Amino acid sequence: MQILLAAATTFEIQPTIDFLLNPDSVPSPPPHRLSFLITGVGSMATTWSFMRQIGRDRPDLIIQAGIAGCFTGKDPGEVVVVKEEIPGDLGVWEDQQFKTLFDLELTDADSTPFSGGRLVNPYRQLLTLTSLEPVKGITVNEITTHPDRIRWHQQNTAAVVESMEGGALHYVCLQENIAFLQLRSVSNAIGVRDKTKWNIPLAIDRLNQQLIQVIQQLDTKDKSVLEPTNQ
Repeated sequence: MQILLAAATTFEIQPTIDFLLNPDSVPSPPPHRLSFLITGVGSMATTWSFMRQIGRDRPDLIIQAGIAGCFTGKDPGEVVVVKEEIPGDLGVWEDQQFKTLFDLELTDADSTPFSGGRLVNPYRQLLTLTSLEPVKGITVNEITTHPDRIRWHQQNTAAVVESMEGGALHYVCLQENIAFLQLRSVSNAIGVRDKTKWNIPLAIDRLNQQLIQVIQQLDTKDKSVLEPTNQ
């Protein structure tokens, strides 16, 4: 299969790139073709990068990996796989609550590719292959710091992690019928940006350990693992 490994920034997946480019690290010949894409930060850059790459060289599978903030108290370095994404700030904040596009009836919550207002990964075999905890995520343009917004997301989305690119992956791949995985490693708790409590080096180290394991697991699989199983 043809696998595209994507991240917002190079440093998030550099250890995996180094590993895969080392001829002593991978079988010869490799069972699958791997390529890399650095999308840039945010949903707009990510969507454009994915669509340009798909138009040039369509992959069978896209794996997006990166660090993330966490709503639920997980320790830095814990790695999860995102099973569904929610647009976290696409709507309006008024009357002390957030109203989504679906609440505002600007679009239907079940309009393709949404299901109940969520972007759900239907590739259960891939999610299981990671052996990671499957969680919900939200994607934002503005990183969440205000207590009211944090509380709202905790009560209404049940999101575990927050990123600025995950929703773009889910949206593009669901629209294009491309299998996908999103791996996230916790770097910090969501809230006041006290970077003394962050641990980005640990998050990146653990992320790449898991990412390499997933890729090695895929080495033993054929394209049957890319079939959607919950549609």
